[in-house]
Amino acid sequence: MRKVTASGQTVDEAVQSALRQLNISEDQAQVEVIDEGKKGILGLFGSKPAIVKVTQKENPVEKIKKYVKNIVNEFDAQFEIETNVVQNEVMIQLSGEKIALLIGKRGQTLNALQYLAQLAMHQYSDKYYSVTIDAEGYRERRKETLISLAERLADRASKTKKDVKIEPMPSYERKVIHTALQKRSDIATDSQGDEPNRYVVIKPK
Repeated sequence: MRKVTASGQTVDEAVQSALRQLNISEDQAQVEVIDEGKKGILGLFGSKPAIVKVTQKENPVEKIKKYVKNIVNEFDAQFEIETNVVQNEVMIQLSGEKIALLIGKRGQTLNALQYLAQLAMHQYSDKYYSVTIDAEGYRERRKETLISLAERLADRASKTKKDVKIEPMPSYERKVIHTALQKRSDIATDSQGDEPNRYVVIKPK
């Protein structure tokens, strides 16, 4: 972690000097005032410079990458981790020969890892970031499976005129169900229950 001790006539001047030396902006810095300084008589006699210690904050995206890496290293396998950031969205891609270990049954292990990473990100950054963790294209395959499931169960609800409940799933998977069926005029969808057991109900109109 890079840090610099700098001085100046005022605290602000000292901070700006340190920022220039580190080549970072103020929002990337943690400032500790060691001495506020003293102007002295007429700004000359008995003056004392202000002294600050400025430490560069670790990038929250790098911190979350390390966090995820520490977790997956507990598995008896080698995995590669890549991160991509678009505005406030952090996408973490995992790959490896035993990737199924990280996905788990119906993505439960992957979802748990993503949940933990999102909680950690809230602690690492003052700015809001959403975190998505994928494993060799699993999320897209899962999405296609959910859309197919939604259509099939919607047909059943429409035909039998009875509500159809889908097993509990994370909010972003429920959103896939709602979005897939929102244009159908013969059924409606609703989320019920409490997290983490919230589920989608398909209702015939």
